[in-house]
Order: sequence, then C-alpha cells, then structure tokens
Amino acid sequence: MQNSQIKDFTKGNITRHLIIFAWPLLLSNILQVVYSMVDMIVVGHEMGEMGISAVSVGGDVTNLLTFIGMGFASAGQILIARFIGAGQRHKIGKFVGTMSSFLFLCAVIISSLGLVFQDFMLDIMNTPEEALTEAAAYSRVCMIGLVFIYGYNVVSAILRGMGDSKHPLIFIGVSTVINIVLDIILVKDHGAFGAAIATVISQAVSFISCTIFLVIKRREFELNTKINDFIKWDKNMLKAFVSLGSPMAIKFASVQVSKLFVNAFINDYGVAVSAFSGIANKLASVVNLFSNAFNTAGSTMVGQNLVAGKFDRVRRIMRDVLFITLAIVIIFSTVIVISPEKIFGLFADETSADALRLSGEYVPIALMMFLASSLRAVMNALINGSGHTMINFATAILDGIVLRIGLAVLLGLVFDMGYFGFWLGDAIAGFTPFWIGIIFYFSGKWKKCTAKAEK
Repeated sequence: MQNSQIKDFTKGNITRHLIIFAWPLLLSNILQVVYSMVDMIVVGHEMGEMGISAVSVGGDVTNLLTFIGMGFASAGQILIARFIGAGQRHKIGKFVGTMSSFLFLCAVIISSLGLVFQDFMLDIMNTPEEALTEAAAYSRVCMIGLVFIYGYNVVSAILRGMGDSKHPLIFIGVSTVINIVLDIILVKDHGAFGAAIATVISQAVSFISCTIFLVIKRREFELNTKINDFIKWDKNMLKAFVSLGSPMAIKFASVQVSKLFVNAFINDYGVAVSAFSGIANKLASVVNLFSNAFNTAGSTMVGQNLVAGKFDRVRRIMRDVLFITLAIVIIFSTVIVISPEKIFGLFADETSADALRLSGEYVPIALMMFLASSLRAVMNALINGSGHTMINFATAILDGIVLRIGLAVLLGLVFDMGYFGFWLGDAIAGFTPFWIGIIFYFSGKWKKCTAKAEK
C-alpha cells in the first residue's frame, strides 16, 4: 500500500531508526511517569508525608495489576513486528481482534479480584496506619479504572508494533494535561481519592482518543480487523500470544510483587521511611523510562530483523541501545551525586524533612539502579525481540522472585542491615536480566528464533 504507515526496520540506518522510534516512546514514558509524579507532588504538598505514603502504597497495589496488562501488550507489540518482518501483514487484523478481546476480559477479571483482595494487599504491605484510609481510596478508584489502562496499552502496542510511536505520544500528552488540571482541582478537597479520579479520567481520555484514531486510520495501517475477529478468536494466534505474553506478564508482575514484598518491610520502619521509599521509587522510574523507551524500540527492531535473518543488524541495534542508555545514566548519576537532597526534595514539602534526610544514604543505591537499568535495556531488547518464552520465564522467576526477594531478606533481615539492606538487595537483583541476556547472547540460541513465523 503506497501510503502505508507501517515502518520496515530491516533496512536503512539503524541509529537513525532507533532514535526516531525511541524518542516519542521516551516522551510517552515521561508523560506516564508524570501521571503518578503529579499525584505524588500535589498530594505531598497538600497532605505531607501521610499523603505521599498513601499514593505510594496505593500506587504499588495498582501497579501490580497494571503490569500484567503491560506484559501482554508488549508481547502483542513483538508479534505484530514479527508479522511485518515475515511479510505477513495480512494477519495483523485478525491478531488485533484476538489480542484486544482477550486483554479486555483479563482487565475485567483482574480488576474484580483486585477490589476483592485490596484490603488484604494493603494489610500485608504493612501500610502505615495514618495513610491506610487514603491509600485504600486511591487504589480502589484506580482498580475500577483498570480497563482504561489495559485498553491504552493495547492500542499503543498495536501502533508501536507497526513502528508508529508518535501518535501514542500525542494522546498521552493530552491526557497528562487533563490529569494535572484535575489534580490541582480535586486533591485539595478530596485528597488521594481526588488524585485517583484525575488519573482514571485522563487515562480514559487517552484510551478513547487513541482507539478512535486507529479506527479512522485503519487502512493506512493495513488493519483489516472485522467485528467477528473480536468475537471468534484465532486459536493459533491466541496460543502464540499467551505463550509469549505469559512469561512477559509474569516478569513484569513478579518484579512488582517483589517490590511490594520489599516495601512491606520498609513501610514497617515508619511513615518517613515509607514516604522516602515512595519518592525514591519515582526517581528510579524516571531513569527506567529512558531504558524502557530504548528497550521497547530495540525489541521491535530486533523482532523484525531476527525474522528476516539479519543477525548483524541485531548486534548493531544492541550496541546502539547500550551506548545511548549508558550516556543517559552517566548524566543522571552525576546530578544525583552533586545534589541528592534537592532532587528528592522536588517531591515533598518542608514537612517531609525526616524523609529527605535519608537522601544521602540512598545515593549509592540510586547509582546501582541507574546502571542496572541501562544494562537491562540492551538484553531485554534481545530477549523480548527474540520471542523466546523460556528465557523470559527464567528472567521473571530469578529477577522478580528468587533474587530480588532472597537478597532483600538476606541483607535486610539476616545481615540486619535494616531498610538499607532491602534497598541494596533490590538494586543488586536489578542486574539479573543483564547476566541472563549475556548467557543467551553468547549461546547463539537467539538466532534460532528467526521465526517460527506463525503459520
């Protein structure tokens, strides 16, 4: 099709492709982090440490359920890229129908379970008593709006799998502005509940806008999805989607479960430590959004080139991802070393002085987490792009459960290092995908994933 908007990454300059594809992803990720940052900043200035702790804990509970959808959406993006690389664009429409309906059903089920077990999750996380009511209100509203989060992840994954990262950025940008305005209006009178309402409304706007755009432009994206594709799922496509999506969802969710586990112990050290950990997690998410952008771009490009058998281009994609993300990490590391209290202070007011005193102690942890985020981006691009389900599953179990929880318990409890030990264990475990990826790369097994393009 002459005016097709599908991007072919198997030809042309790799660095240029990577940067052009990644920068809208980066800005989209920044705006998504701004969602939660605005909640925390506005609530923090209106309610102090208690508000920060409530949004942090409530957000952790919601994120556990959100990351499952993100894992499956990422799998859908990779499979769409592989269809393109294998010259099977005609199959994308049917796959989109199958993927969308499956994830909508998942969103309804997971949202319902989340609401049922919300109090239990807040309890096992040792939510500070002062923040419990606000944390429950925040997470409850976000769980009800989970279908919009899943929906946006689906439609953006469709566009990104086809090489379009600009339009998801536009829609998330509009919804971020809405979120900021609503936060300012609602938080003063309604606290964390108002912040959650603002978040859900803005996410709904993002999902609905992106869906309308995709429907209008379906011919240019060669998206020949029919109503029946949403009702009658293609069994082979669903099997491929679930096979790849399950370990990726487990990887996303298990890392979040481990963070909930670690944060449950950290929350037991009091509201100041709980509040600071929430701030530190937001800072780490800022750095991660850079690595995630290049990981996502790299995964799509690797997926296309592996299916096309262009192994040298895969190596060059990995090299570029490494160089770019390392440069970004060096910048962030320099800033945090020079003025840690000023950086962490952006998220709190003068009433959070006790929490901010921990910033100097946290600097070495931050540096380790920054480096790990860069190294993860390179290897996740290869692992995810290859569609190798067992490697994804191994990474999920080792990174998300065995090492992250094991090291946190070992250093925090056995070695009696307190909350610093939990932070350190979490940071060390962040390198796990890199070591698994190194073994996977040198084994050469990634070359054998050339596709098995779906029949």
